[in-house]
Amino acid sequence: MVLITGSSSGIGLAVSKYFLDKGYEVTGLDIKEASIQHKNYHHYVIDVRDKEHLPEIEDVEIIFSNAGVQNGQDDIAVNLIGSMNIIEKYAFQNKIKSVLINASASAHTGFEFAAYSASKGGLLSYMKNVAWRLAKKYKATCNSISLGGVITSLNDDVMKDENLWNDIMKVTPLKKWMDVDEVAAWVYFLTVINKSCSGQDILIDNGEKDLNCTFVWPDFE
Repeated sequence: MVLITGSSSGIGLAVSKYFLDKGYEVTGLDIKEASIQHKNYHHYVIDVRDKEHLPEIEDVEIIFSNAGVQNGQDDIAVNLIGSMNIIEKYAFQNKIKSVLINASASAHTGFEFAAYSASKGGLLSYMKNVAWRLAKKYKATCNSISLGGVITSLNDDVMKDENLWNDIMKVTPLKKWMDVDEVAAWVYFLTVINKSCSGQDILIDNGEKDLNCTFVWPDFE
């Protein structure tokens, strides 16, 4: 069974559908009502910050800790502490095979809202801790993905502003953002196909962080 937080919209919704299409049983946790009606989908309306009221869920094999907020008063409480609440409750048991945490490219660069960047940076360190504990006792993997720009409604403020979008593309070598279906494929690969990579953060940002050439020379492009 696959447990996905933030499953009612955006990345979490796409990942939930991807696993359902692959024949998996999926349980979603979200502060919003379910967006999926499927015989193999189960849903709990819950706030990941509410540690004391998280439901009892058995036979969790895969966790995608995805629920998050951006540029609000609760970035650290939701993004970091919420992920810790979920993983500590559901990951450390004999059925677990893989945990994946949705971090952010901002965890590497710090180039975003302060609390958001701090929350995502904290997830990278926490991921290492979880990976070590899961490997030692359960032989399970734990990794994180640090995404750059993703095409979701949460990013409409910049995607629909031509000037801001052009500014972003200037520093994005592949001249695009990824869509949620590609994210879902990455999540599936890292949690199902992958059996040997653990304790790693996978940066997926269309080359924005590491391929921005700053070398200037005549005729050099």
